[in-house]
Amino acid sequence: MVSSKLEDGLIYNIKLSSVGPARVTGQDVVYEPSNMDLAMKLHYLRGIYYFDSQAFQDVTIYKIKEPIFIWFNYFYMTNGRFRRAESGRPYIKCNDCGARFIEAQCDKTLEEWLEMKDTSLEKLLVSNQVLGPELAFSPPVLIQHTKFKCGGISLGLSWAHVLGDVFSATEFWNFLGKVVGGYQPPRPLNLAHSLTKANSTQTLQKIVEDPLSIKLVDPVEDHWIANASCKLESFSIHVSASKLGHLQSRIGIQGPFESLCAIIWQSISRIRDGPGPKVVTICKKGEEKKEGLIGNTQVIGVVKVDDSIREANPSELARLIKNEIIDERLKIDEAIEKDHGVSDVIVYGANLTFVSLEGVDLYGFDWKGHRPKNVSYFIDGVGDAGTVLVLSDGPNDSKGRIVTMTLPEDEIMKLKNELNNEWAIA
Repeated sequence: MVSSKLEDGLIYNIKLSSVGPARVTGQDVVYEPSNMDLAMKLHYLRGIYYFDSQAFQDVTIYKIKEPIFIWFNYFYMTNGRFRRAESGRPYIKCNDCGARFIEAQCDKTLEEWLEMKDTSLEKLLVSNQVLGPELAFSPPVLIQHTKFKCGGISLGLSWAHVLGDVFSATEFWNFLGKVVGGYQPPRPLNLAHSLTKANSTQTLQKIVEDPLSIKLVDPVEDHWIANASCKLESFSIHVSASKLGHLQSRIGIQGPFESLCAIIWQSISRIRDGPGPKVVTICKKGEEKKEGLIGNTQVIGVVKVDDSIREANPSELARLIKNEIIDERLKIDEAIEKDHGVSDVIVYGANLTFVSLEGVDLYGFDWKGHRPKNVSYFIDGVGDAGTVLVLSDGPNDSKGRIVTMTLPEDEIMKLKNELNNEWAIA
């Protein structure tokens, strides 16, 4: 962990401005988040895209902002501000207030920064702002441009999860690259939701059985962040393609995500008291995700085990994660609907939560032929049970993985030791 004094010295000369759509959306246009969107309102996605100096050589801030004005014409709802209906249910007033744009400089070269491999430092490259306590003045999207000493840059995307999942966030971001390249769709993208309502049988089931994947938290009112009961920290490990292949051969050739989840699930069980966690949450790409549709459509499901996790066969855990996920999206939908959209819940960290970024086009952002050298994502607003994010370690179908974990601070060193001793991956 870097001291605040050193952190302050690393990033400096910070400037704030706003960017919005070039066209006026119109009077009294509102966007109503779905129940699944509102279930995610206390979570935030933070993405950092690193570029070599050649990518933005001689590119001024104005030249960066210029296509953003056009870009926001097609995602006008991301420029609005949240309000509440008389019932208390949140909605977005599409008033073209824009996104916050942050400029900063870094005292390190890009290579020096990447060599530090410190997940906690990456939070300096993207805004940590949350929605509220004054919702009418809180932008759901913030962009940070940080220039390194060598001329390389990072672009940080802060995305309120209530807008959509990571598949939506990256599609939104990659669309900016298309606009930079001259692409102009004839009209705004279809931002309407195709929400599947539960039928009467599922509704009756809801009365008996609440979703296991969400957790009610103390009311947050208009300050959309849940307070964790312990201090959480994030760290990342790199699992190379060769190491991952070796792990998969030990576990039984399950998929990369399932294999890593099984290993980490059991390792966390061994450093915690008791036989659990016997229920974990799995988040991954949903089959119905359509291009241009912004929203929370990812699969949110649980895997349940009756026996002790620490004594389980990792191969069996991986098989369960691959084949036995209980999809809870309809249950979550009904739970939020029952409370008229005003309940405050968390998903990430309600249980130990594994999030797969397989199928996310992390390296699809193209600035005039230049793609990012490295991409990093993490989640804010995580509950005490912790979250594990699994993403590719590079472009072009790279076979290695980056695993970013957010866990109680006192568990991190124990987990690193367990992973290193048993699997040689930390």
